[in-house]
Amino acid sequence: MHKSLFSTLVVLCAATRLLAQNLAGDEALSKVLIDGEGWQEVAAGFGMTDATCSDAEGNFYFSDLPKAVIHKVAADAKVSVFMEGGPKISGLKFGPDGRLYACTQGPKRQVIAIALPSKEISVLADNVQPNDLIVSAKGFVYFTETPTGQVTGIDVKAGKVFTAATNLNAPNGIALSPEGGTLVVSEYRGSNVWTYRVRADGTLDAGAPYMTLRTPLGKPESAGDGMTVDAMGRYYVTSAIGIQMFDWTGRMGGVIARPQNKGTVSCVFAGPKLEYLYACSSDKVFRRKLQAHGALLFPNIR
Repeated sequence: MHKSLFSTLVVLCAATRLLAQNLAGDEALSKVLIDGEGWQEVAAGFGMTDATCSDAEGNFYFSDLPKAVIHKVAADAKVSVFMEGGPKISGLKFGPDGRLYACTQGPKRQVIAIALPSKEISVLADNVQPNDLIVSAKGFVYFTETPTGQVTGIDVKAGKVFTAATNLNAPNGIALSPEGGTLVVSEYRGSNVWTYRVRADGTLDAGAPYMTLRTPLGKPESAGDGMTVDAMGRYYVTSAIGIQMFDWTGRMGGVIARPQNKGTVSCVFAGPKLEYLYACSSDKVFRRKLQAHGALLFPNIR
């Protein structure tokens, strides 16, 4: 082969490798993780932690589900009891009206709204099987009903409960894209993460299995659970193998290792500038600082 032709081929091959890697465009974990930053234990000694939630000031909230206590972690990581003696909560999110919306597992299975600061409870949906929930800027509540395989919606203003999506394989975690136009749902017993277009009237359409969760070796179930989204539209889904990150196109960016060798079921951005990823893992709560920042859905909620 002629020397100049060989040199040209070498250059073309090198360029092809760089394009294939797309180092500038891929949403790899290197764009999210910080060298030398790992998981930090925030608090321990709980029955079972779940229901991660945050506000605009970076305060973090979570539920000790079996003990029916909501804890608050301030931006400086100080832990305090926020509410006790109430229902057992598995899902918790702020709404645009400043209320805390929650999925309860006992004494009744309901979706409720907690007014602040009075902590007066209003029941929005009764005799349901809620797991996790999210609230849109327009005030629509969407919650997963894992046993029935569906997502149920609530038009809070109209007081109407409606079926939003069906035929899911144990839907569990749920989130909204930063602009609120896409609803995302993880499967616990499957490996799909579904996306839906949110219509102006709160109904959903265009459902598709947009992302695929990795599963433990030899197992079909991902244990896809609670999730969160950052300001760039990347999704972070807790699972049996760790927190799986996907970009806005549905591509897998990598898996963040679990903070401990126990179930990690819920995560959210909180802390100063929403730059810490908090995770509920069995009896403990952890956080780690990232290059990413959380998506601020309701800037006025404090």
